Amino acid sequence: MSVNSNNKMPEEIEFKMLEAKISGSDSVIFQLEDGAQVKIRVNVERAGIATNYTNPDGSQHYNVQASMTVNVISSDKKYKISKTRPSSNVNDKFSSTKPYA
Repeated sequence: MSVNSNNKMPEEIEFKMLEAKISGSDSVIFQLEDGAQVKIRVNVERAGIATNYTNPDGSQHYNVQASMTVNVISSDKKYKISKTRPSSNVNDKFSSTKPYA
């Protein structure tokens, strides 16, 4: 795969998969003014390094796909679960519990 004459990226870049290990905590917790907490967890789903392309400055070209989970915990740490499950998809984690009001 060659780079075009304007030194732009090629139409297709091939990547070699890289393993990703956590180098510290995967979560950050924020305390809200009302006492609730927001816990954000980040996970690297896929990481790769280009095998047929380098950046114009000579540095390596990486591709990283990450996901994020956000969980809000109320200050009283209460929640409700209904006796009957909602008719929506059982795997939908957002429909199975409701915050305590």
